[in-house]
Amino acid sequence: MGMDRAGVTFASLMSLGPDMAVSTARLADELGYRSFWTAETTGPEAFSLLAAAGAAAPGLDLGTGVLALQLRTPMVVAMAGATLQALHPDSDILLGVGISSPVVTERWHGVPYGDRPLARVREYVTLLRACLSGERVDFAGDFYQVKGFRLGVRLGERRPKIVIGALNPGMLRLAGELADGVLLNYLPASHVPWSVERVREGGDATVYAYVHAGVCAREEGEALARRDLWSYAVVPSYARNFERAGFADEVAEITERQAAGDRDGAIGAVSDRMVDAIDVMGDAATVAATTRAYTDAGVDAPVLMPLPWGADRRASAEATVRAAIAG
Repeated sequence: MGMDRAGVTFASLMSLGPDMAVSTARLADELGYRSFWTAETTGPEAFSLLAAAGAAAPGLDLGTGVLALQLRTPMVVAMAGATLQALHPDSDILLGVGISSPVVTERWHGVPYGDRPLARVREYVTLLRACLSGERVDFAGDFYQVKGFRLGVRLGERRPKIVIGALNPGMLRLAGELADGVLLNYLPASHVPWSVERVREGGDATVYAYVHAGVCAREEGEALARRDLWSYAVVPSYARNFERAGFADEVAEITERQAAGDRDGAIGAVSDRMVDAIDVMGDAATVAATTRAYTDAGVDAPVLMPLPWGADRRASAEATVRAAIAG
């Protein structure tokens, strides 16, 4: 367990272009990482990018972390995951899905965010698993009505696994109960034990966690880190998790200033201690120690999210990927 199961995500590197995904996957494979992940918002599409990465580095498991479930039906995700599994029969395909946020679904994609998130995720994962079985699926739920679906991709014994992106107690327990894995994000290592306890209340899902770290001078990335954390602290589900993780004062000030229209003040309310706990910057030893801290806290498989905030962004990203696994 731990670093022998480490992964790396392209989510923080998407602005550097899809070619960077291929080179990062190759490097990760060479260095001994086990998995390669990507996210999906408005940049590269997840499954085509993972197919390219998998072709370049066939030794890696491939994961989405996470897909906004409002944007793809369970049937479409089953088809995409099965296609990727058929192309890479010896790899684990990790279908990370989550409830996302109104900004992503409504503002950027024009799709209603919806209500009853726990009920929706439960139904989505239940239907997705049924579709991946290869059997005929008839399903009558609150959110999806399906009759006669049968996956048209033939698979061997290995099937895609389902991972739920989760932050808050109910979703963490649901992930433990229903999913093969849970993906934690935007939390300090100190908050991992509480999160793992909630997962274990539901079941024995594998605990993955994004580890935000970068080989760079702090002054190079400090402003970017504050902006990054502010952009999540204004999302209610993330705000609640930041509060539980010990940053209630910061969240309160961010929320107050944001409501008053003081965006710069809200960004400035992200404290030094919040930056240093979640978006960690420093030398290679700092990155390695940070990654180990998450495994020591109870994460089964850390997934490095490289912060490419050095003067040369590509070089910074590569140095970070090298540093994390070296520890």
